[in-house]
Amino acid sequence: MSRLRSFLFVPGDSEKKLAKGAGSGADALILDLEDAVAESAKPAARGLIAEALKGTRAQQLWVRINPLSTPHAMVDLEAIVGAAPDGIVIPKPDSASDLVILDGHLTALEAEFGLPQGRIQVMPVATETPAAVFSLGTYTAVTPRLAAVTWGAEDLPASVGAAVNRMADGSYTDLCRIARSLTIAAAANAGVPAIETVYPAFKDLEGLKAYAAQGRAEGFTGMMAIHPDQVAVIAEVFTPSEAEIAHARAVADLFAANPGAGVLPLNGKMLDFPHLKQARRVLAAAGLN
Repeated sequence: MSRLRSFLFVPGDSEKKLAKGAGSGADALILDLEDAVAESAKPAARGLIAEALKGTRAQQLWVRINPLSTPHAMVDLEAIVGAAPDGIVIPKPDSASDLVILDGHLTALEAEFGLPQGRIQVMPVATETPAAVFSLGTYTAVTPRLAAVTWGAEDLPASVGAAVNRMADGSYTDLCRIARSLTIAAAANAGVPAIETVYPAFKDLEGLKAYAAQGRAEGFTGMMAIHPDQVAVIAEVFTPSEAEIAHARAVADLFAANPGAGVLPLNGKMLDFPHLKQARRVLAAAGLN
């Protein structure tokens, strides 16, 4: 997956919001057919999204379909795959077996519409059911389409009967913290980026900045947004600063100049391979390697 810092959700049943999303500056849009669209509006939303996919693209265009367990999922795919979305966001998978099923449907539809095999990428919202929490380690090598793993803090608490997903001090409940942490591990285990979930308080940009910065520090490489005003903040946080890039270059150059060395000094600190790995990650986030 190309370097994607921000994914903006756009309700698929609003032509106005689809147009606004295209001008948001987000690296990718997630055109939504699931939670943001009422049951009665789903047929019209499929048509609007298919038309949006046919237009000029200012960013990657992904589509969140309905869960595979619903009758909507195949109808969603049949309506939009021919317009070649860049990716599919799959909600509420119980495990990687859902991606295997989706992969089969996409392969058949790509052949039907004359698209290159494997063109359409996939990102699961991998924590939305109780079973999903116990199967986050199953995404390794499940399909070459797997481009990233993300999580959600709304459906999982609801599915276990929890009344809240955050404590009084704003911190996540234990269940959400576990799911969030395991998402980072699951993505790393599968060798793909981990994408942070949305920050619902869309007017609180300072809170968003702090939340995004914490997510980046913990290993997320990008984040989803629910409002265009959030996009610029997310892009800023997930773009390495000049100081970070300079330090990462220095670390990478030091190890390159000393092949075979396990530990090297830099600016009064001893560095080893994990520091080199992090430096490479910063350079990759900046699009420099």
